[in-house]
Amino acid sequence: MRQTWTLLVAGLGMCAVLPALPSVGTPATHMTGAAPVATPSGRLVEDTFYLTVGIEVEQRLMPTEKGVTIRPRPRLAPGIGVDETGSFYGRPERPGTYAAPVQVCRGQECTEERVTLVVLRNVPWAPASLTFLGRAGEELYGNIQIRGGPAGVPATFTVTNQEALPTGVTIGPDGRVAGAPAEAGVSRVPVRICVAGNCAGVVVTLIVA
Repeated sequence: MRQTWTLLVAGLGMCAVLPALPSVGTPATHMTGAAPVATPSGRLVEDTFYLTVGIEVEQRLMPTEKGVTIRPRPRLAPGIGVDETGSFYGRPERPGTYAAPVQVCRGQECTEERVTLVVLRNVPWAPASLTFLGRAGEELYGNIQIRGGPAGVPATFTVTNQEALPTGVTIGPDGRVAGAPAEAGVSRVPVRICVAGNCAGVVVTLIVA
């Protein structure tokens, strides 16, 4: 009987100790509270860019922190370089996927980040619908669509004059038209559409009854 009580007490003691011990496989950062190690693209908002052969590049690298610069590189891919502001320049010369390191610097201290440039063939595209109908005070739903363009690459949409939008209506970067227009009228909204760096300006017409 005394042996049984001894084993029971020992077992209870182990149960009190176990919660204080880390479980097997728990990462050290979780135990110590240390900051996680940065990913290879931890200093860039975006590290993959879609471009089109023969189209002047207008995209740029966006650092995640202020006060840093990009070390210029004259060649990231055939025909493409990057300057100290992070802006790409040139015209892609050949289709393909190109991975290249860039230096993100604060003063004299630099870290290497890797960017990927996906250069696609020039596939023509055109907008499919640019006119949307709605009623004042009622939700408006619609999407600006395009025909053509390279497969699997989404288009991006930017309203270049926000004041042209009717009150209560928005056009998102995915081309979605939404919101409840406050009053009746016809609005013509300039929108820039880009597909893999191949961009064009269009006018979206909103007719609200």
